[in-house]
This record gives sequence, C-alpha cells and structure tokens, in this order.
Amino acid sequence: MTKVLEYELDKEQQEIINDKSKYLLVIAGAGSGKTLTIIGKVKKLIEEENINPQEIICISFTNSTTNSLEEKLKKETNFKIPCYTFHKLAMDILKEQKINYSIADCTILEGIIHEFFEEKVLENKTLMNLLLKYYSQKQTKKIKENYLKLLKEKSQELSKLEKTISTFLKLFKCNNHKLEEFNIFLRKCKKTIHYKEYQKNKIFLIMTLNIYLQYEYYLQHNQELDFDDLIIEATNLVKQKGIKKKIKMIIIDEYQDTSYIRFCLIKEIIEKTDANLMVVGDDFQSIYRFTGCDISLFLNFKKYFPNAIQRKIQTTYRNSQELVTIAEKFIMKNKSQIKKQLHSNKHLVDPIEIIYCKNIKIEIKKILENISKKNEKSVMILGRNNKDINEILDEEWKRKDQNRLEYKKIPKLKIVFLTVHKSKGLEADEVIIINLKNDRLGFPTRIREEKILTLVTKNKEKMAYSEERRLFYVALTRTKNKIFLLCPKKNPSIFIKEIEKMKNVKCKKYK
Repeated sequence: MTKVLEYELDKEQQEIINDKSKYLLVIAGAGSGKTLTIIGKVKKLIEEENINPQEIICISFTNSTTNSLEEKLKKETNFKIPCYTFHKLAMDILKEQKINYSIADCTILEGIIHEFFEEKVLENKTLMNLLLKYYSQKQTKKIKENYLKLLKEKSQELSKLEKTISTFLKLFKCNNHKLEEFNIFLRKCKKTIHYKEYQKNKIFLIMTLNIYLQYEYYLQHNQELDFDDLIIEATNLVKQKGIKKKIKMIIIDEYQDTSYIRFCLIKEIIEKTDANLMVVGDDFQSIYRFTGCDISLFLNFKKYFPNAIQRKIQTTYRNSQELVTIAEKFIMKNKSQIKKQLHSNKHLVDPIEIIYCKNIKIEIKKILENISKKNEKSVMILGRNNKDINEILDEEWKRKDQNRLEYKKIPKLKIVFLTVHKSKGLEADEVIIINLKNDRLGFPTRIREEKILTLVTKNKEKMAYSEERRLFYVALTRTKNKIFLLCPKKNPSIFIKEIEKMKNVKCKKYK
C-alpha cells in the first residue's frame, strides 16, 4: 500500500497515481482524499518517473488552497513544487515576456458603472431618454428633471441594474467574448416574442456597451489589466511566443470551477509544451457559475481532450454511508451530473435531522448543548446568505471575528458561521443549516437570474435550481457526523420536503 502524509491510499487512488495517460480526468467525491491523491501523483512522478520537480506545475483556485498544497508537497517530497492560482501563473508568463502592467483595483468596474448613471448619462439626452424608456417613464420635454427624479425614486432598481451590468461584463470577459459580439447579442434579442422585452434588452445592451468601452479605455489609458485580462493576455503571449518554462505535467485541482479563458490558457500551454494533464474535481460541487465557471468543461472533458481517460475516487472518509446515499440521490435529480457509486465505511443511523422550529434561536442552543455532551469539538453553522447569521445571534453569543462564534454557555465548542459557498472544501464534526425556507432569499434562493445574462454564459442548464441543488449538496457533505436542518413550520424549503421523504432521515415537528 502506498502511504502519503502517513495515510494509506485506497485502490482507486493508487490506480490514479499509476495512470500514465496523456489526459486524465479524476472525479473525486466529497471527502474522498483528492489532495492526498494529487500529492501521491507528484511523488510518483518525481521518485519513479524521474521528472524534475520544476517541470511539474499544480494549479488550485485560491491563495490559501495553493499555499496549503505547496506546504504538503514540500513535507511529502522535500521539494518546492511550483503551485499557482491561474492568476499567479498568468503573471509569471507576463513577467517572463517582460510585459509592463499594473493590476486594476477590483472595484473599478463598479465605480465606472455607478458614475455612468450618476454623471455620464446626465450629459447625454439620448441616454437619458433611453433609461427613462427602460423604466417605462412617460416622455416629456423635461428630460433632465425627469431623469433626476428617476435616480431618486428608482435607486433600488438602478442598483440592481448596475449589479446586472457588472455581472454581464464579467461573464462577457471570462467567456472570452469580443466587442463585435454586441451586434450578435442584439440580433438574438430580436428573436424574443415580446416587443417590450426586446426594447428593454436593446436599451440594456446599449448602456452596457457604453460602459464597457469606458472601462476598456480606462484600463488601456492607465496600462492596467483586470484579473480576466491577465489570463487573456497570458494566453495570447503563449500562443504567439510560446513559453520558456519547461513543463511535463500540469495538475489542476477543483477543475469543475474552471472558466473558459482559464481552459484556453491551459490548452495553449499544452499545445506549446506537450505536457500531460491531470484534472481533479467533482461536478456535484460546481457552485460558481455566477463568476463565469463553466461546468460543461468538466462534464465534456473528453470532447476537449480526445482519448482522455476518466477515473473516479468514490470512497468518502468524511460522511457516513447513510448520508452519502441520501446526498447522492438528492444531487442526481440534476440529470446532467456524472453518475458515481460513492461509499463509506462509516455508518450512522439517521444522519440527517429535520427540525421544524418555532424559534430558531432557542432550537440551535438545544442542538449545541446536545452536541457538547458527545464531546464533539467543532460545529459549522451554514446559511445561504451572509445576513442569515442575524437569525441566531443574541446576547448569549459572542462574535470573535467575521466567521468564528462563541456560545457563552459552552465556550469549549469551536463554532463557525459560513455561507455555503465559503464552506466548500471545509468540514466539521457537526453541521447545522439554517434559512431553509421557501422564500426569495431562502434556500434555494428564488432570485431569478436575469435572462439577458444567458447571452454571455456558455453553459445553459435547463433544470430549475440545478446550481442551488449542487450548493445544497455541498452543505450536506461538510459534516463528519450529523446534519441538522432547521426550517420554519410554515413554508419550508422545497429541498426539505424532498429530503424528508428519504430513508434514514429523522424528522422532528412542532405542532
């Protein structure tokens, strides 16, 4: 048996380590030890295949996960293996080619959008008229007066519009769309059945195009690149001039969260270096579509890399078999997900407890008191939104920092509150999920994505709540033991109703 960081690898993990395929997709279930598999793979390449450690590059998605992986690799191999985020890799390529640039502040786009509506539109009667028309305001000769009134009365609607434009342009860039495509978008909008909807979309695109041109002018004038530009520019440099660094193996973690421009960068590096590629991820946990991540790059890996081999790590060391069965049945309602046979050697009767509660603050304290009797050390409280923490806090709680909480009656418990998005990759002894109500800001959220955004997204899932379902799956699989689902007696989440019907789910109701 192969050991990595003192852990024995299972049969599936060892098969991946020994696989010499040119392109390898590793589908790793939640809590299945994918990091150990990556480290084992690197160790094998260095010790048995005599590959220079500097000819291996590992990519993860955040600075913290990259730093953690680099430290573990150093501990196991005694070598400093190059570990990058995609942006750090792009910066290295630009540095190699001696390109001078500054990184744009991430708030610049939002600032330009806000200034556009508050100042730029006021200088242009045509734009003022268009925006008044967008909000179905009557056309009069007092254009400026009416527009100022609109700014005051429609501040919330305008804030929402600003956010939609910001999201549109970020998706536009990370999916590598070009300026001339605005005409294509307009033609697509003409196909809509409703004339009024077409007019609104047309005005939206005109406004967005104006803002995009201002944003790009700002970046060029100041010799700045935003984070998407870094990757696009690096890809163009590799395509035109190649890459000086010798690379034989590329390993990418969390590949389900790859965007199209990131994929293009890797594809170009492989074209120039003939490097092998291993990607690791879990399509069940793809939850960042709103930032431009494209799950189809994972689901259709063999389409992009012909003759690729697919392997799975299907033993979870975190969750019980009973929980695994429930979570898998739940996530597979999304028809496009890849079928797996996840299993665990841990067993736990009724790993999920649904509690219909009148008072969430009282109920959560009861749960914590029961958990403390079992000598469990860590508890994760998960909400759908940041503001969900306000549902539980009162004078008996102490907020240590943004995430860490202390319940004063049981100070020994390590308690954190996180949104489900921020919990990805983490685990705790016990997990409590709140805000499970059938509401616009509940879980699943009923905030509908603006239809106009489909113009700039490549992956268009048809099933309702497909990403929210994956998000709930992430929440369910954070626990080493039990999950407590706290929901209101009236109007509970549709996910709760679905889970309640499954086996091994304990349900506690208040009349």
